[in-house]
Amino acid sequence: MPFVESMLSVLRSNKSIMLDKSKRFRKTLGYNNEPKKQQFNFPKATPKELLLIKERIKKQRRQIRKRRLLVFAILLVALYFLFVFK
Repeated sequence: MPFVESMLSVLRSNKSIMLDKSKRFRKTLGYNNEPKKQQFNFPKATPKELLLIKERIKKQRRQIRKRRLLVFAILLVALYFLFVFK
C-alpha cells in the first residue's frame, strides 16, 4: 500500500502547484469587462430590397448547384472511361 499512498501524495502536490488556468482564460476572453457598446448600426431594409436579396441568393445557389453537378458528371464520365478502357 505504500506505493498507492505515495502516488496519491504526488498527485495532490502536483495539483496544488498547477496554475489556475480559469483565471487566465477569464482575462483573455474578456470576462469581467463592462458590456461593450453596440458596434454596428445596420440600416433598415425595405421589403422590396429583401426580395431582391432573396432572389439574388437563390440565383447564386442555382449557379453553384449547376457547377457542382457538371463537375460531378465530368468526374463520373472520366472514371467510367478509365475503368472500362483500361
